[in-house]
Amino acid sequence: MQNEYAWPKRCRLLSAISSIAVCLVVAACTKPQPPANTDQKTGVTSVGVVKATPVATSIIKGESAEAVVRLKITDGYHVNANPPSLAYLIPTQLDLKPAAGISVDFITYPDGLKKKFSFAPEQPLSVYEGETDLKVRLTAAKTAQPGEHNLSAKLRVQACDDQVCYPPGTMDLTLPVTIK
Repeated sequence: MQNEYAWPKRCRLLSAISSIAVCLVVAACTKPQPPANTDQKTGVTSVGVVKATPVATSIIKGESAEAVVRLKITDGYHVNANPPSLAYLIPTQLDLKPAAGISVDFITYPDGLKKKFSFAPEQPLSVYEGETDLKVRLTAAKTAQPGEHNLSAKLRVQACDDQVCYPPGTMDLTLPVTIK
């Protein structure tokens, strides 16, 4: 006498195997999608064009110090300065969160280079090229705990070449700060 549940179990097993096989075939045949904020024609991303390096800094309790985020922009590209030349341009923007006992007083953006581009021939635009430093004034409270701290930051950039601007992107950064 055959088990009356054997046939439904075999059907469910075959159905599961078939579903897995279909999923594998579909996954193998699907063209991978580029990451978000990628130019579909060139594959260029704004965050791929800009390398940001936070420079470690030390602050004495109760005092202020300057921290630096160094930008290196790939040759042939630029990013808009802050403030940008035209209202519709997306500026380079650093947002830094204070940490326990460490406050962010202000961020200083360097003056941009004035350059003319074919996509905006009416006036020179203020841009950053090559290497440039964004400076952050930090203050450590007298009650700040000594030792290593990491401040979370986000850097928003929009890279352009001499013909077109690419979709803007945001990168996460960590600024190391030592309180003495």
